[in-house]
Amino acid sequence: MRTTVPTWREVRSTQALFEDDAVLVLNKPAGISVMGERHGTDLVELAEEAGEELFPAHRVDKVTSGVVLFAKDLATHGGLTRQFNKRTVDKAYLVVTRTAGLPDRGTVDLPLSVGRKNRVRIAAAREDIRFDEEEGRWWVAEGDLLDVKNYPSTTRFRTLWSDGGYSVLVALPVTGRRHQIRVHLAWIGHAILGDPLFDKAAAAAGARTHLHSWRLGFDASWLDGSRIEAVADPDEDFWQPLAGVLSADTVAGLLSEGARVAGPVES
Repeated sequence: MRTTVPTWREVRSTQALFEDDAVLVLNKPAGISVMGERHGTDLVELAEEAGEELFPAHRVDKVTSGVVLFAKDLATHGGLTRQFNKRTVDKAYLVVTRTAGLPDRGTVDLPLSVGRKNRVRIAAAREDIRFDEEEGRWWVAEGDLLDVKNYPSTTRFRTLWSDGGYSVLVALPVTGRRHQIRVHLAWIGHAILGDPLFDKAAAAAGARTHLHSWRLGFDASWLDGSRIEAVADPDEDFWQPLAGVLSADTVAGLLSEGARVAGPVES
């Protein structure tokens, strides 16, 4: 995981996936925030220091690597955020867990709430989470929800590979809540490998979190409504825990299968 802050020139020259007069799409390294970093430097600040103003169109956690979309002006930013709000943006993440036993496909349909110290959690007790084996769906009954403000949240996933010790998933967030994929997987017993929210030892060791923003599709109204598909395949660091287990050909096959199933998010 990155321990030094890159320069904006470095980010621009090595991580740009797509750019035109309206937007910039970057492959964000793990370990640097998109914006609002209180105890360090973030990408928006780096850009500003270099004389460039950017407006993030969505949230990608500091520990998450991969595709992040910026607008270059407020008018474009407003149009992009409306697409995210209307769920017309295609989003796919890659995940490694140090667990097995997930179904081939599943849906985590669990509302989120914000608890003490601004921590995101499921808006119910863990023992009240139910699993429908036939549907592959985790859910909670309305009567079991805690008496707090909650936010309906849904994550779909497909299991691409598992060896009984580790699993590789493609996660398709239908809603876009803060920490959604991380909290959903952890609360059903399959926390993301290296996630500091749920693995303090990994955080102390400086291990990276194995969550990667992989694919992002959005409409470009400024380009006659053309659909832009940005893809950032994860680097070797993402696959490092599985080195010696997954060959390059196997990884390529997983990515091909993941791309096949990562279709448009349904409203």
